[in-house]
Amino acid sequence: MDNTTGYITFAQFKKLAKLKAPVVSKTEVKRMTKIMSQLIGVQFNILSIPKEILVNFEPSQIGTIVGSLMDACIPQLASIPTTNYLPDIGLHRHNGILGEREGYPDYLHNSGYRLELKLLYVVNDLIEMKKPPTPREPSARLTQKVTIKNVLPDKDLLLVIAYDLKENTSMKGCYSPTIKSICLFPVYDCIYARDMRMYHNGGGWFGNMETPTILSNTGKHKVRVGSPLDYSAYGRKESEGKDLNEDTNFGKLKRIPYEPLQQFIALHRI
Repeated sequence: MDNTTGYITFAQFKKLAKLKAPVVSKTEVKRMTKIMSQLIGVQFNILSIPKEILVNFEPSQIGTIVGSLMDACIPQLASIPTTNYLPDIGLHRHNGILGEREGYPDYLHNSGYRLELKLLYVVNDLIEMKKPPTPREPSARLTQKVTIKNVLPDKDLLLVIAYDLKENTSMKGCYSPTIKSICLFPVYDCIYARDMRMYHNGGGWFGNMETPTILSNTGKHKVRVGSPLDYSAYGRKESEGKDLNEDTNFGKLKRIPYEPLQQFIALHRI
């Protein structure tokens, strides 16, 4: 295997993924979740949308707007104007190891744990909004920038915050993002489940865990007729005719088969 361009086989991935440290214990995950749960109910004044304007938006559009705003403020949560008290839960900005735009992880906690934040928008059925023609998949994801190369199994936690729009307590008739629920998960468990799904579906990593791939339509046809797949290269478009294409939907939380994470997502009908 060429570490810069070649395909990482399933056996090679399993060897690379072998744990050098235990993942964060269930007891610690529960303790940290209790600490983070102090944020439940916090409402953000940074975005307050009049009810009559909301009818012109689809829920996915609001999710994109709020996600972009929160992403710009992350990980400076305490700097975001709120309509109520924002408790000090011991989070500090982490310097990050992947650059400004894709910095990982977002936070360093006083306890020494590192937290990566992801947001899930929960649709408030009591608010009249445009109905999309087809269901929209949440965009929150653990991208290919987060891999077993840079995750510390015994230190890294995924902080998932579910929020919805509720009437602003200080601006009647306007609706603001409000934290509805919080849960934490070991990052290693999540990305391992993510990557195992990729391999079980016929794809896999290329390079130094830089490019995730999935079967193209050509590859799927070969599987159906029993022809061997060509893992020597991948494409970016179906028109290239490769058996594997780069996975542009890689790491979406809804697609990670880690049961505790999926239970949390299902709880909010996302």
